[in-house]
Amino acid sequence: MHVSRLSRSWTAYVCFLSLVCLFIAPAVTVKHNDFKTCSQSGFCKRNRAYADHALELSSWEAPYKILPDSTSFKDGQLQAIILKTINEQGDTVRLPVTVSFLQSGVARVTVDEEKRQKGDIELRHNSQVRKERCNEAEKWAIVGGTALDKGAEVAFSDKTQTTVKYGPDAKFEAVVHFAPFSVDFRRDGNSHVKLNDHGLLNMEHWRPKIDKPEPEKKEGEADGGEAEGEKKEEEPKGEDESTWWEEKFGGNTDSKPRGPESIGLDISFVGYDHVFGIPEHTGPLSLKETRGGEGNYEEPYRLYNADVFEYILDSPMTLYGAIPFMQAHKKDSSVGVFWLNGAETWVDITKDKGSKNPLAIGTSSKTTTNTHWISESGLLDVFVFLGPTPQDLTKSYGELTGTTAMPQEFAIGYHQCRWNYVSDDDVKDVDRKMDKFKIPYDVIWLDIEYTDGKKYFTWDGNMFKDPIGMGKQLDASGRKLVTIIDPHIKNENDYSVVSQLKSKDLAVHNKDNDIYEGWCWPGSSHWVDCFNPEAIKWWKSLFQYSAFQGTMENTWVWNDMNEPSVFNGPEVTMPKDNIHHGGWEHRDIHNINGMTFHNATYEALLSRKKGELRRPFVLTRSFFSGSQRIGAMWTGDNQASWDHLGASIPMILAQGISGFPFAGADVGGFFGNPDADLQVRWYQAGAFYPFFRGHAHIDSRRREPYLIGEPYTGMVTSALRLRYSLLPSWYTAFYQAHKEGSPIVRPMFYTNPEDEGGLAVDDQMFVGNTGLLVKPIVEQDKESTDIYIPDSEVYYDYFTYEIISTSKGKKSTVSAPLDKIPLLMQGGHIFPRRDRPRRSTALMKWDDYTLVVTLPKAGGKAEGELYTDDGDSFDFEKGQYIHRKFVLDGNKLSSKDFEARDTKSIKAGEWLKNMKKVTVDKIIVVGAPASWAGKEEVTVTGTGADGKTSWTAQVDYTAAAKGKAAFAVVRRVGAAIGEDWNISFD
Repeated sequence: MHVSRLSRSWTAYVCFLSLVCLFIAPAVTVKHNDFKTCSQSGFCKRNRAYADHALELSSWEAPYKILPDSTSFKDGQLQAIILKTINEQGDTVRLPVTVSFLQSGVARVTVDEEKRQKGDIELRHNSQVRKERCNEAEKWAIVGGTALDKGAEVAFSDKTQTTVKYGPDAKFEAVVHFAPFSVDFRRDGNSHVKLNDHGLLNMEHWRPKIDKPEPEKKEGEADGGEAEGEKKEEEPKGEDESTWWEEKFGGNTDSKPRGPESIGLDISFVGYDHVFGIPEHTGPLSLKETRGGEGNYEEPYRLYNADVFEYILDSPMTLYGAIPFMQAHKKDSSVGVFWLNGAETWVDITKDKGSKNPLAIGTSSKTTTNTHWISESGLLDVFVFLGPTPQDLTKSYGELTGTTAMPQEFAIGYHQCRWNYVSDDDVKDVDRKMDKFKIPYDVIWLDIEYTDGKKYFTWDGNMFKDPIGMGKQLDASGRKLVTIIDPHIKNENDYSVVSQLKSKDLAVHNKDNDIYEGWCWPGSSHWVDCFNPEAIKWWKSLFQYSAFQGTMENTWVWNDMNEPSVFNGPEVTMPKDNIHHGGWEHRDIHNINGMTFHNATYEALLSRKKGELRRPFVLTRSFFSGSQRIGAMWTGDNQASWDHLGASIPMILAQGISGFPFAGADVGGFFGNPDADLQVRWYQAGAFYPFFRGHAHIDSRRREPYLIGEPYTGMVTSALRLRYSLLPSWYTAFYQAHKEGSPIVRPMFYTNPEDEGGLAVDDQMFVGNTGLLVKPIVEQDKESTDIYIPDSEVYYDYFTYEIISTSKGKKSTVSAPLDKIPLLMQGGHIFPRRDRPRRSTALMKWDDYTLVVTLPKAGGKAEGELYTDDGDSFDFEKGQYIHRKFVLDGNKLSSKDFEARDTKSIKAGEWLKNMKKVTVDKIIVVGAPASWAGKEEVTVTGTGADGKTSWTAQVDYTAAAKGKAAFAVVRRVGAAIGEDWNISFD
């Protein structure tokens, strides 16, 4: 009872604080003192000082040299020993280095520390943690793409360097310099990426802690003085040892049993002015410099997953997730690096405008972007991608870390959520009213209040008396329920879940190797250690329908607070000297922690009932490289403000190019109360988020779409119906992401890498390869916007077919009153829709399709594709899907299997059999030629749903007028969507 009272008091207190925060200006809501700056993070401060020292000295030479006689090369892998000189006497530390050349054309540089590798060190405080540098990140992040390129060969080698040629057609080179150690990665003879070019490599080697006697105090000397001539152990003069052995912050002392072990490295992108990626942060897509100056940041970008309450905008401050993948782009050239490390990481960015690189191409060739990567522990493990296209980067990264999971179709519909729907009757009432107002949606969500006293896998028996009845009502319309399950388990007697957790010893331990206790929503809590395979096995048992009673086949899961968030922990998270399964400290794997919990839940949803194998849906707040294989993410606790709406676009674009495209932001803003205009504009933007969810704080006013009132409810409904009509195109884009690692919504540099002017454009996006270009309105009272046009193609207004007049690299002003989304169609594309308004994706399952064809500016073809499957099972992996390629070439429109499969040889399952009745009902050709005027019918040949092989279809032609393109509508086409067919417009 004592714990329960504490829990209720804590929740009430947090809710009170949240209410107060609603009235505080956004700029001051985040508690900066809860989170470290670089100067407060010992290893970041040390490495930044190391960089300052190196860059200030014209005579600086990095103390890292390859021992020439140690080098060997075999089967695409170069191995050697780096000697680090550690003092004036010339003593050295041995650091094994491996440079691997992979079949994908990616290179990998790994540096370890021999003493730690062999366990030849001593731990302090009788610690039971591992002695070696953490190598756990690869286990969780990497799933393939590491096969060695045995065709790589040494092109030159002497006592000073080795040059290896590798990659497609041996166009890539790695020049490994021995003294000082550095690597120059070249494509077609030109330098693109350099490691340690500025000599900032710094691997803090193990050394014993020597307790020095207090120096005799000289007369007149203040306390803390240092005797003349005394030098610090093994390190350069002036280095600060104060955080080597322990570190204090926020009332917590980090014990550091292994001592200092950080790694730092400079990585230069030669000739590149723009770098992108390393989410999650607010700010522009093209990353800012971080060493001060007008418009720049003073702090490095930080990657340290944390629960940042009401985060601020335009900041390098850490947020909930970390993907240490950075890309550099310039005109017609893209390269990247992936820093594989799960520990706290900081990244400094500076630009050298005076760098001369006569071989670089493009107007920005004189700029080199220099980055400095710093991690607290672990291996130095860097993957280098030489492109040359953005697609090459995302494809290769996807081969390494996996591509986005193919979602269930309902998951890309609209999700309705708030903290909290208060009862099962409340949920059913919202469901009925969404139907009453003809507002489509697929999922309704429950936050923490559905539980019995914040105990997960339970229901509040007073408010949720009949969860099965609630689930059945939703299921009648094909809708789903999502319940929140967090990693903190309430520490309360007679709660079977925590009793099992403790008895099986499956929780995270503290530095003394006892079960760790912290504070979160339930009050006193323990945390599931999902690095432990036994913990995953146990976690899976909790989700079985017989165990989590009240859940059904249409119940799915939301993992929140999995950074992990610990209210009374340092930086609102877990102490770094906590111990995980396998003996790793929490510091080693902090950024991976959320992914392990996300993964455990994914595995659990695969095994809820014997014989049931369906694609899980799990939303996560915390993530790392590889999380895209498991589910979706959202950008966390944003605010109901125009600025936060604007910030969501570059944040989601950054997720997409960084390999995790199933991303969204809370529509309407989590904290606060949006006015009607903001809510409408946010739904219009959300209709183009890959993950589309409205969400609100417990103290926010109810804001279901039907409550806004007219004309606003109608505007929101129109945005939702637009999303649902385009679901076939969205689903196709998800399939492309699943197969190729491509973004679902794409920035200009991704679709038009030849256009230098579009590199930094981050407020508009293309949807997959549909040619649909959207620029959401993110400013109050704005009724027009300027859309940047990255090419010379023709663009049409989606709604009116107005021809947008502009030229390549220029902006075109588009009218956008409150009821309109600025949405253009690029010429040369064909994209699928389903035009019949429905209440959910399940009810659209057997609807016919509309194809929209946009003719290019002059000649050429229009092309597009459709991918569809049952939207639920894994049968698509067995060939149970439809993937069509549509081509309009001259006066002939055709549909063929995208992969040139013999579809007649595929044994059709139940879904494929039913799809034989689904047809192309309508085709709209925008920009139809004048020669089609007067045409009343066209001939269709192929396979119709009624078995016909040749028939005619009606055509309506509308001539161009008042700036609008001509268009033709072919009605009642009747061609089977999964079969070959042709239409002749001759």
